[in-house]
Order: sequence, then structure tokens, then C-alpha cells
Amino acid sequence: MRCELRGVLESRVTDLPFKIGDSSIVILRSLPVLQCRQCGDAELEQVTMSRVDQLLAAVEVSAELKSSDTLPDRHQGASRPLP
Repeated sequence: MRCELRGVLESRVTDLPFKIGDSSIVILRSLPVLQCRQCGDAELEQVTMSRVDQLLAAVEVSAELKSSDTLPDRHQGASRPLP
């Protein structure tokens, strides 16, 4: 795959922040992403983004979280625990 702006997308695992309120951010660890080698932009595949949406919908804005429970394994279609 190619980045719409610059270069080739590579499969990687990274931590990403998601803003869930006016002053709350959740950091999901060990997310499988497609990241551009040139510009560094990351894209989530639909199955991963669907699971991220589910996890973020369940978060209390006032809660402090250290990690989430599971995300789908992009190669197997199964869920795997996050460290």
C-alpha cells in the first residue's frame, strides 16, 4: 500500500493517543498500524479501528487507564491480549 501523500505503508506496532473528551486522552498500546516510511502518518485497518471504537466507547472520561483489554490480530483475525 502507499500513503496518499508520500510513500509506502509498512505494517508496524505502535502506541497511539485518542482524545475522548475536552481534557481526556486514552493511549492504546501495541496497536497494529500501517505507517508511511516517508511522512510517518499511521492508518488503522477497518477491523482494528472498529475495535478501537468499541474500547473508547466503554471508557469513562474521568477514569485513568493503563491499557486496554484486546485488539484483533490483523494476520489471524483473532483477538490477542495487549501487554
